[in-house]
Amino acid sequence: MDLKRKPLQGVANIIRFNWHFYLVAVLVFVGFIYAQQLLPKALQLYVFWLLVLAIVNVVMSLLVSFYVYDISNLYQLNWLPNASNKKVLNIHAGFDETSMLIKCKYQQTALTICDFYNPQKHTEISIKRARKAYPPIPNTIHVATENLPFENNSFDVVAVIFSAHEIRDKEERIEFFKELARVIKATGQIVITEHLRDTNNFLAYAIGFFHFYSKASWLSTFAQANLTVTAETKTTPFVTTFILTTNGNSL
Repeated sequence: MDLKRKPLQGVANIIRFNWHFYLVAVLVFVGFIYAQQLLPKALQLYVFWLLVLAIVNVVMSLLVSFYVYDISNLYQLNWLPNASNKKVLNIHAGFDETSMLIKCKYQQTALTICDFYNPQKHTEISIKRARKAYPPIPNTIHVATENLPFENNSFDVVAVIFSAHEIRDKEERIEFFKELARVIKATGQIVITEHLRDTNNFLAYAIGFFHFYSKASWLSTFAQANLTVTAETKTTPFVTTFILTTNGNSL
């Protein structure tokens, strides 16, 4: 079975869930244009180039998002460990784009889906809009980041895709990864896919890259949860996948 995404689905969702940002950007652009006419001619050129720079930044971020979420092979899930005939846990933060893709790619998988979104802790307005547009898949289990309702050593694969960064509190994030370490089997793998706060994402998203965490920050979190990185791959120049285990042995 092949579950195909709609054309422009990725970039359309970004605009849809973050329309307030683009509205502010338009108002700022209009303000710049108006202000330019009131400034001395010596300053008008500077204002013009600031306006050009702002427009380029917005366009660049959308183009990169289009590449990553619409035309790259990201959603083919080739970076995900083979999940056939395995117990898989997929955890998201209120917006689930991958569970059905996993199920379609690995139809013999025993898939458990969890949502850790807590509106008191995870306050991003974009997540609220995403949840309204895309209700949870049936049988999704709502969980707390610090207390996953599963026995020790329950899963062969745990996937956390574009969601762990929504845990903004450092200690909560560490506790979450300790829970992942607890529920994964000794021979299992934890898959973390994220944008990083790095040069590529700065060039793509400018100050928006502060929403992501640096590689050093992730490695520190993994280490404090007694997890070892056994593989690191670039799905695109803007997206990194870490494969973690509890014993440091790559499979």
